[in-house]
Amino acid sequence: MNAPAKSLAEFAKMNGAGNEIIVADMRGRADRVTAAAAVALAADPATRFDQIMAIHDPRTPGTANFIEILNSDGSSAQACGNGTRCVVQALAAESGQKIFAFETVAGILNAEEHADGSISVDMGKPRFGWQDIPLAEEFRDTRMIELQIGPIDAPVLHSPSVVSMGNPHAIFWVDRDVWTYDLGRFGPMLENHPIFPERANITIAQVTSPTTMNIRTWERGAGLTRACGSAACAAAVAAARTRRTGRKVELTAPGGRLWVEWRDDDHVVLTGPAEWEFAGTFDPATGAWQRATESAA
Repeated sequence: MNAPAKSLAEFAKMNGAGNEIIVADMRGRADRVTAAAAVALAADPATRFDQIMAIHDPRTPGTANFIEILNSDGSSAQACGNGTRCVVQALAAESGQKIFAFETVAGILNAEEHADGSISVDMGKPRFGWQDIPLAEEFRDTRMIELQIGPIDAPVLHSPSVVSMGNPHAIFWVDRDVWTYDLGRFGPMLENHPIFPERANITIAQVTSPTTMNIRTWERGAGLTRACGSAACAAAVAAARTRRTGRKVELTAPGGRLWVEWRDDDHVVLTGPAEWEFAGTFDPATGAWQRATESAA
């Protein structure tokens, strides 16, 4: 808790539909948030998070900022829709700007805060090729691949759809309530299955109507999460692709509701809330932190 003042960076603890997010302001700095700092912050109950969204100065003309994304285990993430909404809310409150273009390692994300406070993020185009997800072996049709958990003659989960939303996702379709499955037990095994050379986000999805579904996600590098924006997008796209739903879906995750539209131009737009919790300062090298003495706006 006693990092040297000169090393401190500001952060906001936020959440997007329950997805626990730290927005770290690294603008004007040459350093980065280290994996060790991420692990330390994740271990503290007060700052426990699913992703850190580290805002850096822009690298590409025409973009607002470069965003580096870290998981709670210190690994890098390519995409985080819920975290991007938190960044938009934080920057919109600071500047009054409503429309943003951010650069990430997965590409450019365009986002907008609406008059009702909801925020939309264009998550780009999904990818379905087995090499693009990626998978360790060829599957010509990634709407369903051979993968299961449980006995061969009575698997608990089987035949997922797989898709990349800038990061790899596997969606297991179920008929029962998503809470009846022990995702905390199956998630780590599936995330690290050899078929996923870069690991994968694992989602259990129950379609409840042509426009609604329930999901729970084990997030790569973060574990059980109350919401995962890219997983919601992957589930919605996979549901439309397998004719379980249309191209506009309302998804209910443990932390709240999200809305996904797979537009005719192939872009996937995620809409949902963002919520501020508290602000503080931290050492990007060690994760030592302290709460701000004044509330953020």
